[in-house]
Amino acid sequence: MAEITVQDLSKELRDAITRLDLTEGLEESGIVTRIGDGVAWVHGLRSAGYNEVLEISTASGVVEAFALNLMEDEIGAILLGADQAVSAGNTVRLKGEVLSVPIGEELLGRVVSPLGEPLDGGAPIKTKQRGLVEREAVGVMGRKHVSEPLMTGIMAIDAMFPIGRGQRELIIGDRQTGKTAIVLDTMINQARQKTGVINVYVAVGQKLSKVARLVDRLKSEGVMDQTIVVVAGPSDPASLLYLAPYAGTAMGEYFRDNGKHALMIYDDLTKHAVAYRQMSLLLRRPPGREAFPGDVFYLHSRLLERSAKLSDALGGGSLTALPIIETQAGDISAYIPTNVISITDGQIFMETDLFYQGIRPAISAGLSVSRVGGDAQTKAVKSVSGNLKLGLSQFREMASFAQFGSDLDDATKQQINRGQRLTELLKQPQYQPMSIWEQVVSMHAVTSGLFDSVAADKIKDAQAALLAKLWTDHKDDMRTLSKGDKKFGDNEELVALVEKTAKSVAKGFEG
Repeated sequence: MAEITVQDLSKELRDAITRLDLTEGLEESGIVTRIGDGVAWVHGLRSAGYNEVLEISTASGVVEAFALNLMEDEIGAILLGADQAVSAGNTVRLKGEVLSVPIGEELLGRVVSPLGEPLDGGAPIKTKQRGLVEREAVGVMGRKHVSEPLMTGIMAIDAMFPIGRGQRELIIGDRQTGKTAIVLDTMINQARQKTGVINVYVAVGQKLSKVARLVDRLKSEGVMDQTIVVVAGPSDPASLLYLAPYAGTAMGEYFRDNGKHALMIYDDLTKHAVAYRQMSLLLRRPPGREAFPGDVFYLHSRLLERSAKLSDALGGGSLTALPIIETQAGDISAYIPTNVISITDGQIFMETDLFYQGIRPAISAGLSVSRVGGDAQTKAVKSVSGNLKLGLSQFREMASFAQFGSDLDDATKQQINRGQRLTELLKQPQYQPMSIWEQVVSMHAVTSGLFDSVAADKIKDAQAALLAKLWTDHKDDMRTLSKGDKKFGDNEELVALVEKTAKSVAKGFEG
């Protein structure tokens, strides 16, 4: 952008700059030369740094902004609020600090803005500490191998695409395919299984009615006490939508750095990228592919890189990330989806066709992957889910061929029958995450052929009957199995008990 010379400005602005230059100097103070769409251009402030907070003195009080464009002659600053009161000629001063947000235990159970202000009508939040919004990620030597499971309670994920503490697993799919439902069940499961994991849910540009329903559900499930909800609504300035994921991460890092475990949910990063694109275009940054600026990859990589499993020397805490990306017509090869896929450690792809067939959660077995979580998967689940992903992928391929003809050999028929039962088994209603023993017993009953005689449409009924009978008659054994620290086949008495119960249950549902 062409440099602005003082001579180009109006007489009033020239006089204001001259007065400031004589009295205070343009290193620590500046003048707003023009304002529009939440962006203030400031002449002066030569000592300002990136992300440094600026205070603009207006007729109705001080408005804060932060420096994003640093040029030789002027600064492009993003306002942290409404721009109605700001006008050309206003004086700008450095606040003397970089952008930060309140962090700490005091935020648990609250709904806050990206600046840490309460949005739930509760008391003002007073925290002892503040955390930097932008912070360097932990280096390689400060990290540890992902080795602890983060159970979602969703059998299709925990069995086929397991997530470990410190992992970044992308949830991707078209709108209205159940992406938020997966993260909501994961949060509920942390409370039900008493894992002690802190949830930080960041809503970026989501309808406030949707966020209100989600918060109500978390309260009714008793999850809100271990959750922080950060909200930047669709009517908020682009600056707040841009800051929300970074502010939420700073709040989550507090728990990670104190030896605890936190789960970050960004819902969703597509709207975050759009807010950043809006700000960048207003700052006159050159647009690239799909009008996004050239550094949009860095926008998300420096955010997600902050999720990690810390080494024992740093306390062994973890920050796990579940970013959400919305695709258009299932196009995962678009610009933002491919960026985030390459940053994360795997993705769970929600398929629209499966969703409308009634297969929910609508997780694609072929396009989803977890590149790390297998190492953190519980031994019990791992021992019964070995061939699940391959079997399901093969079944979906075969099923598309089988509908065109009936001349199938016995092995293919057997594979299709087993695949139909697996598909039914992996259907799971919302708000009903499953514990480890429920997952292990259910999968063993179907994968080992104990439910082959059960009609496919009765699999869920047979599963419910099996779980109810085992829990009623053998609570202690099931609690031991739910620890998940041993392979299911190691305890032969337990295997025999489950198989005997499964066979007796199957007789009542033969089709």
